[in-house]
Amino acid sequence: MIITQTENLLLVKFTAGAMLDVLNGEQSLEYENMTFSFAKGWPINAYKNLFPYKISRFQKHPEEEEFEGVIIHKTDKIIIGDMGFKGGPDVHGIMEIGYSMAPDYQGKGYTTEMAKAFCHWGMQRENVEKIIATCSIYNYASIRVLEKIGMKKMYEELEKYYWELPIE
Repeated sequence: MIITQTENLLLVKFTAGAMLDVLNGEQSLEYENMTFSFAKGWPINAYKNLFPYKISRFQKHPEEEEFEGVIIHKTDKIIIGDMGFKGGPDVHGIMEIGYSMAPDYQGKGYTTEMAKAFCHWGMQRENVEKIIATCSIYNYASIRVLEKIGMKKMYEELEKYYWELPIE
């Protein structure tokens, strides 16, 4: 169930069953025989509102579940955020990264640490040619993360920046 790990973080698969547990009011999740509670503010409402769609999608396309995860802080033993590649690679080998981080864990380098490791993991998957991202031109924190992990801003449209991670 571990996707990859970094110095401070475990990136763990977030299954349809675990999403259902969160929707049903569970206040913690179990991975690798350890229980992890949720940081205050996680999951954010915009993400939680997608759970019914994601659960349904994973039931029809179980292979996509591989590309959805939660971020666990190793020392604090708490789920601090989430990340995903929006269904895995498309027919052109393109994956789009998305993520969110609990407020108390923002601005501490954890999002950059996760994104760098997760993108590296993603580029090792079969049929992946490119990783992209989009963010609001006003989302300065995400802009900084995407710059730090080496993404290049490709263009701006309708108050969004479109990014691409160059192939190494």
